[in-house]
Amino acid sequence: MSEKLKEMREKSQKRRQLLAQQMGVSSPENLGKVLGSTSAQEKASEEKKEEQEAKRAKPEEEPAEEEMVYKDSSAFLKGTQSANPHNDYCQHFVDTGQRPQNFIRDVGLEDRFEEYPKLRELIKLKDELIEETATPPMYLKTDLLTCELRQLRSEFDVILVEPPLEEYQRTLGVVNERFWGWDEIMSLQLDQVAAHRSFVFLWCGSSDGLDRGRQCLRKWGYRRCEDICWIKTNINNPGHNKNLETKAIFQRTKEHCLMGIKGTVRRSTDGDFIHANVDIDLIIAEDPGYGSLEKPEEIFHIIEHFCLGRRRLHLFGRESTIRPGWLTVGPGLTSSNFDADIYNGYFAGGQATTGCTERIEALRPKSPPPKNRGGFRGGRGRGGR
Repeated sequence: MSEKLKEMREKSQKRRQLLAQQMGVSSPENLGKVLGSTSAQEKASEEKKEEQEAKRAKPEEEPAEEEMVYKDSSAFLKGTQSANPHNDYCQHFVDTGQRPQNFIRDVGLEDRFEEYPKLRELIKLKDELIEETATPPMYLKTDLLTCELRQLRSEFDVILVEPPLEEYQRTLGVVNERFWGWDEIMSLQLDQVAAHRSFVFLWCGSSDGLDRGRQCLRKWGYRRCEDICWIKTNINNPGHNKNLETKAIFQRTKEHCLMGIKGTVRRSTDGDFIHANVDIDLIIAEDPGYGSLEKPEEIFHIIEHFCLGRRRLHLFGRESTIRPGWLTVGPGLTSSNFDADIYNGYFAGGQATTGCTERIEALRPKSPPPKNRGGFRGGRGRGGR
């Protein structure tokens, strides 16, 4: 085998010499340059020589690291923090108009308790009981500026106040309402229609109403015990609010409902009147849109689940808020069907509360009893939910 290889190499060398003579080349080693081809070894040697010459001519430069630039927040929405380490929903709002609260999961009443079967059963049973014991809806069209609430001739366990604030004209662009100032709201004589133990829920906006609303509660004989916050989503209509308040920097996407308590009501001892800890003090619901005064319906569910009193009054109600179990009063209604005698007849014979079933009592969250039963000196009874 080696002899055959040797013979082939000799023949190849002779062919190169003969070709060099024909081409007029002095040496067979230079034949490759004339023909435009070089051996692999020669080619590697030449490339190495060129690299060395280039290095001597130019100093070595460090390779530049590629910098990632985030032009929007689409990478973040893929659900991984590694794709976008900023984790910035605020920037996504700037880019797309989608509010950060749009991405909170399981906020609806239908799917909120999917992972808690006992709470889901409790809510179902309470809704059924509330529906069975609700009085027929009554409503009264009247101007609350001139109407005296004592003419209703009844005391109420729950009062929901939804005044048309001047703030709504600045932030929501509402123009078809007669707006109320806080001094006018404070002049409402809720103390004349409130039961000795009762609750008030006051929608107060998100600016000066937080302070003025507390003053109203004190004026009416209530003490603040809770602040329900409505976080407004804009899933159906994403975008940026163009109607900003004068000198405003941030866009308001929330609203508050102050809750006040009158009388002594304790979670651990007054289970006949309140069921605490059934709902939370947060409502995450869609913003009704520009020019609308509608509030989320969930506020009614929160009130009905919490307070077992059946005498419920809604001030500044509208046609859309007429509801079984409630007396709706306001100037925005188109007609009236309220009769004080008929209404008070629904609660004759001590039927002022919805009552409770054994199953609801077993399922509902309860506060622990006082450790020192004999010497317990409880606080004011916040009546929290």
